[in-house]
Amino acid sequence: MNTTVEKQADNIVKVDITIPAKDAVNYYNNAAKHISQYLNIPGFRKGKAPRNIVEQNIGEERIKHEALENALPKIFSQVIRENEFDVVAQPYVESYDYKIGEDLKITAKLELRPEVTLGEYKGLTIDVEAYKTPEDALQKSIDSLLQQHAATVVVTDRKTKADDTVVFDFEGFVNGEKIEHGDAKNYTLDLAHSSFIPGFAEQLSDRALGEEFEINVTFPQEYHEKKLAGQPAVFKCKINEIKSKVLPELNDEFVQKIGPFKTVDDLKADIQKYLDNQKADIDRTNSEKAVFEKVVSEAKVDIQQSMIDREADQLVEEYKQKLSMQGFTWEQAVEAQGYDKIMADLKEDAAVRVKNSLVIDKIAKEEKITVSQSDFNAKLAELGSMYHMDPATLVKQLSQTPGVFNAISQQALNEKVTEFLAKNNTVNLK
Repeated sequence: MNTTVEKQADNIVKVDITIPAKDAVNYYNNAAKHISQYLNIPGFRKGKAPRNIVEQNIGEERIKHEALENALPKIFSQVIRENEFDVVAQPYVESYDYKIGEDLKITAKLELRPEVTLGEYKGLTIDVEAYKTPEDALQKSIDSLLQQHAATVVVTDRKTKADDTVVFDFEGFVNGEKIEHGDAKNYTLDLAHSSFIPGFAEQLSDRALGEEFEINVTFPQEYHEKKLAGQPAVFKCKINEIKSKVLPELNDEFVQKIGPFKTVDDLKADIQKYLDNQKADIDRTNSEKAVFEKVVSEAKVDIQQSMIDREADQLVEEYKQKLSMQGFTWEQAVEAQGYDKIMADLKEDAAVRVKNSLVIDKIAKEEKITVSQSDFNAKLAELGSMYHMDPATLVKQLSQTPGVFNAISQQALNEKVTEFLAKNNTVNLK
């Protein structure tokens, strides 16, 4: 096999490949034999018909296509190996000249990984703003803990308050027409933590048990149902039940019930330790991010648009999954935000992700950082713990998704490079 390589724009190389006639005929004959095993030709058992009979039934071009499909993976593998190409996409055939008895000529194009020129990535000193734990964080943590252990009691002798939970009936109307799925009976709503239309929960406050009334609200302009977006609405409501939270008293008896504490001071010390660890984690994450962003900003790389487009396609699929988990569809998102806006944002994110990945791979190559089997197994164990699966079940499930193991390996490599950069650079927390 002979090859001629021509470098083109956008990290593309054109390769002219010449396969000797003898090998080309062998490809052809093997393909004809393989196809004949699936043909019903009168007078011949499957797989026993001569080549010329097979050609008469399906034509030479069909056999040539089969021959190329079978031969190209091996041919491309040899071309990549001999030329030490670092490809980032599947090679594709631009044209071919396949005449039986003559050399097979193939013109293919391969997309190569862009060359990355690193700037300084070791010995840097970077100032990073230190995370400041809010002064009221300890008290808020205690308040939240008391809320979690609050008792709920039914109230009958007063009107609703802004921090009550109410059970009520409602029926919504826009322009006099009933809103589809805009009604409910005995619906429970925490007034202090409502996700209803802005202004809805507030108007349920100061209402008496059994009171029937109307409230007026306006749907947000960005509401996911376009026919309701920005529309004024009227909801007919009736209060069926009022519930109030009674907080426990913060004392030694209470803290002994909820954890391994003897006194209130023990609880406060434990919360403070958590807050201190949280600050350390945030400072570490921010420091690693600052170092990495500095290193990436100093790197020079000319990324072809095709790489960004492929990454954007992947982000689209991730975005669709995220929408589905939130109860929305891609079509609803497009209608609300506009296709061009969504794609512009995703392509911007894709460009960042591609450059980050290229820089990580370059540093890993320069510093001989690799992912060992133990590194990979550690990531699997981490995922198994996250999803409460044993390793065997996790591997079986993950194997159904193409490319997932490569993604896990890349994530492990990202973490090792990030750790390397953190150790080899200095951060001043200001």
